[in-house]
Amino acid sequence: MRIALAGAGAFGEKHLDGLKNIDGVTVTSIIGRELEATKKVAEKYGIGHVTTDLNETLARDDVDAVILCTPTQMHAAQAIACMDAGKHVEVEIPLADSWADAQAVLKKQEETGLVCMVGHTRRFNPSHQFVHNRIKAGEFNVQQMDVQTYFFRRKNINAKGEPRSWTDHLLWHHAAHTVDLFAYQAGKIVSAHALQGPIHPDLGIAMDMSIQLKSETGAICTLSLSFNNDGPLGTFFRYIGDTDTYIARYDDLVNGKEEAIDVSQVAVSMNGIELQDREFISAIREGRDPNSSVAKVFDCYRVLGELETQLAG
Repeated sequence: MRIALAGAGAFGEKHLDGLKNIDGVTVTSIIGRELEATKKVAEKYGIGHVTTDLNETLARDDVDAVILCTPTQMHAAQAIACMDAGKHVEVEIPLADSWADAQAVLKKQEETGLVCMVGHTRRFNPSHQFVHNRIKAGEFNVQQMDVQTYFFRRKNINAKGEPRSWTDHLLWHHAAHTVDLFAYQAGKIVSAHALQGPIHPDLGIAMDMSIQLKSETGAICTLSLSFNNDGPLGTFFRYIGDTDTYIARYDDLVNGKEEAIDVSQVAVSMNGIELQDREFISAIREGRDPNSSVAKVFDCYRVLGELETQLAG
């Protein structure tokens, strides 16, 4: 399996680290915004072809699939371009930053029949897989999810503290993780409400947001998001269920009393990004629809579109 990676930033390297552990996978091309910086990443990972032009890579015959770790605003158009070129594509979360663009990507996937997967990593983290397995076994049902997504990002920087060429978004990016995960664990979302705080004068985005969700099973979710939080970074999920309480922090899981739960045997890796990429590769090889395919996460973007309309009103 010959893979191209577009976006040589902080998250792109997370994928390259994961891909190294998957048998039979070779990264043959890497695409970045700045050529010299991208060359350094290519040298670090032993990648032969480097370019700043995605179309140049899509024209190559040594590329079977593309992983897009590019700015949010480019995701939909680039995913469509990959499929137009006959390449399978994994696009990092979010699929798009509008409901219309999400619909366009799904339409293209249905036309081509190619694998189009979205990086909804929470479906793959061992912590959330553990909870999902208990739900499927009928041993646990979500009554409420309480989620905090907190960063300290008052300047336009990435996860490595480096300047970003694009602006991140609490709704279309960070809320997408929880909106999809809540539906994955508790059923289709039937009600959604949102409030946002002041718009940042320079970044032009809300720095604080609150979202409430309800699923068809009656479960509820409260999601708090902030770029203003000066403290621990990341997302913390509390599952309150009919039999247990769980707190998930990325790939780790504890119960409501902060007692560690061993999730090391849930999957072949403890790295959610690697597991996500393994699913992408496996789906291509097996000719099947992957978990977090564009079709399976599509309803998340309906909800985000509805919330955007609320906030604009």
